[in-house]
Amino acid sequence: MQSHYLPLIRSQTPLVHCMTNLVVTNFSANGLLALGASPFMSVTPEEITEIQNFAQALLINIGTINEADVKAMLIAGKAANKAGVPVVLDPVGVGATAFRQKIIKQLLAEINFAVIRGNAAEIAFLAGINWQGKGVDAVTGGDAADLSRLAKTVAQKYRCVTALSGEIDFISDGRNVRQIQNGTTLFRKVTGSGCLLGAVIGAFLGVAQPADYFAACIEACAVYAVAGELAAQDLSRETGTFAVNFIDRLGTIDALQLADKARISKI
Repeated sequence: MQSHYLPLIRSQTPLVHCMTNLVVTNFSANGLLALGASPFMSVTPEEITEIQNFAQALLINIGTINEADVKAMLIAGKAANKAGVPVVLDPVGVGATAFRQKIIKQLLAEINFAVIRGNAAEIAFLAGINWQGKGVDAVTGGDAADLSRLAKTVAQKYRCVTALSGEIDFISDGRNVRQIQNGTTLFRKVTGSGCLLGAVIGAFLGVAQPADYFAACIEACAVYAVAGELAAQDLSRETGTFAVNFIDRLGTIDALQLADKARISKI
């Protein structure tokens, strides 16, 4: 694929305000820095409205959610909507507990999201379809048609772009679906790999126009998956090495590598 947004990230350094979980804060910040974006990690109510005045994107991730964070996320999300800042939602483990389900319902009712990124189990829950999952992990299952339908259903339901990530990624704007057949199974062995993808999507949205969010999300997922593929070369179970290699690859991946290696097709 031809890269439109990766060069813009590196020339414009978009600021991504990450309201993310405690487990992944450092990994997400370092990943954004490597990519060429600027992370701002805050859930402080006293400043989150002001941040939307200079942020280029907002990520809301419910991985280690509590009531205080929910209040801050609602304030930030509404302020971002008012300021025209794109908001990405990562509904981590939404099907696992009644509390998470209540929180996601509230967030979706009060904030307009540009992109929802999740694994198969999380996206299936939002689609209202029964799917087997445990905790914050997706399980394998479902063919391409099933997963494509999940992504498309959620995109239509919430009028956004949906990125369903897994062994194959499916991205939909509610009408069209693209699948990306890149990546590595080592992603599943590094905590926060999916959460960082949500932040990376925010960076790509931050240099795109609203009409182009679908294309920007496709490129974000392709860059991420190809970087993972490159990082996993010559590795088998060296997950610690992979995590470091992956951050390095996010910093070095370029348009030529993306054009050469990205395997993207229509569904």
